[in-house]
Amino acid sequence: MQAIQVQRLGGPEVLELVEVEQPQPGPGQVRVEVAAAGVNFIDVYHRTGLYPKPLPFIPGDEGAGKVVAVGPGVETVKVGDRVASTNLAGAYAQYSVTEADRVVPVPEGVSDEQAAALLLQGLTAHYLVNDSYPVKQGDTVVVHAAAGGVGLLLTQLATKRGARVIGTVSALEKEKLARDAGAAEVIGYDNVAEDVRRLTDGKGVAAVYDGVGRSTFDASLASLRPHGVLVLYGQSSGPVPPFDLQRLARGGSLYITRPTLAHFIATPEELERRATDIFGRVADGTLSVHIGGRYPLAETAKAHTDLQSRRTTGKLLLLP
Repeated sequence: MQAIQVQRLGGPEVLELVEVEQPQPGPGQVRVEVAAAGVNFIDVYHRTGLYPKPLPFIPGDEGAGKVVAVGPGVETVKVGDRVASTNLAGAYAQYSVTEADRVVPVPEGVSDEQAAALLLQGLTAHYLVNDSYPVKQGDTVVVHAAAGGVGLLLTQLATKRGARVIGTVSALEKEKLARDAGAAEVIGYDNVAEDVRRLTDGKGVAAVYDGVGRSTFDASLASLRPHGVLVLYGQSSGPVPPFDLQRLARGGSLYITRPTLAHFIATPEELERRATDIFGRVADGTLSVHIGGRYPLAETAKAHTDLQSRRTTGKLLLLP
């Protein structure tokens, strides 16, 4: 089968298209024919070594497709089922394996591309607005990178819970996407804290959802009202350096949390509950998925370059 392999750490140029053997499902596992794979910043972190993995490896964790083989002991999934997972072992390939209890069924009314574009970022947006900081009716919150994959979904979910969203974007052409998702205000990154204070009559916001990290961290803290919550769920601009915790006291007894998806889908039951909710919203038309680019495996390096450039909107997909 064709797959993308990383044999040395580095830039997008280390993503090589190779021929490898199809993986075989072991006990409790399934093999999936990948129809679409999601391109995510965690894949960049693996490629660069920020999150180390043993070399060589096939990148990618998220994808959707059809089950073509099951291993011994699998009873919950059968050959022919349409499934999606955020735990595919090397999703940048024509075939991948994962544990049977780490896949979720893709319902009628949701395409393979929608499922692959939605699952990881949709699950992330779901736990952010329901758990990390549970959005309440009347809250004003900041969503960084509001035209990105998580940002568009997060903005939709937050507004449906009654929040007023201030979205940040890196380019003016992204403003319409953020507003279409429900953002009441859209601002750039040059004067985030000042703009947020102006838009909230000096009060600040209840929460900031920050997946950007290093370049937005200080402005995110400065945008919070007393007792506000900074939800730092990513670091697309780089990791945040160590900082003085006393800043939280000076800012108004602030809170900060650094969540990660794995802890919010730790059990099969929790994974299925969240996936059922977000897939259901797509199927009934109350949640839209924006696919910003589709690439064949041979153009995986371009997909990574585009993602890191912050020129893209929505979700990028590989189509093996």
